[in-house]
Amino acid sequence: MTEPRVIRVGHSPDPDDAFMFHALANEKMITPGLRYVHQLEDIETLNRRALQGELEVSAVSIHAYAHLLDKYALLSSGSSMGDGYGPLLVSKRPMTLSDLKGKKIAVPGTLTTAFLTLSLALERDFTHEGVAFDQIPDEVISGRQEVGLLIHEGQLTYKEMGLHAVCDLGVWWKEKTGFPLPLGGNVVRKDLGPTLMRQISTDIKKSIRYGLDHRDEALVHALKYGRGMDPKLADQFVGMYVNDWTLDYGDRGRAAIRCLLEEGHKIGLLPAPVQAEFVE
Repeated sequence: MTEPRVIRVGHSPDPDDAFMFHALANEKMITPGLRYVHQLEDIETLNRRALQGELEVSAVSIHAYAHLLDKYALLSSGSSMGDGYGPLLVSKRPMTLSDLKGKKIAVPGTLTTAFLTLSLALERDFTHEGVAFDQIPDEVISGRQEVGLLIHEGQLTYKEMGLHAVCDLGVWWKEKTGFPLPLGGNVVRKDLGPTLMRQISTDIKKSIRYGLDHRDEALVHALKYGRGMDPKLADQFVGMYVNDWTLDYGDRGRAAIRCLLEEGHKIGLLPAPVQAEFVE
């Protein structure tokens, strides 16, 4: 009997990714000839690993994807879209976006889409310090950092920490362009070849569909990665980032990616124009 081929899948240890991959991780679906092994890392670590082409499949920031064109293609499913919401700038005292010009900001990594969008919003007129995403709220609360850029559940819990919202970059982006903000996606290594890439694409889409069709079951699994979130908050967070956009970018989602990466090139953050390549 032939051993199944191992496909390593990198994704974040967060409720939305856990929800998305529940069916694959817990063998709720048949994947003939393939065995998926999940490797959980924070998104900036996954971005950096993808630069080396380490994993067959990985969640990455859309910003990072612009640096991966030689190695990876985007899967049409698995996106995290901020449709009128997204990474959040916070501080201990009320501030406006214009107040942040020239300031140092704690960021969760320079390859994140949060960093790219911040660079667009402030026209690159700021300095930054890289801080693990889950440590940024405490850095701001303690006063070690004046301003922090929050991703993941910090976008929902900042108020109870006593922090002020300076700017929701998902709102800023939608007002500027009319598009949702394409934060992250799943990529597959191109050296696997078209047939295997399409099979992986199909399996991941089925896994996402399974989660959406068996929501309560998938949420139980997702809560294991909730970092203390109560079920109601975890449900809200999952709903923000696992939805119809996640099943397929669609024409509008693809246009949003092109727009974001074009804007990144205009301000010089991306060295060359990007032609996004999707596995259908």
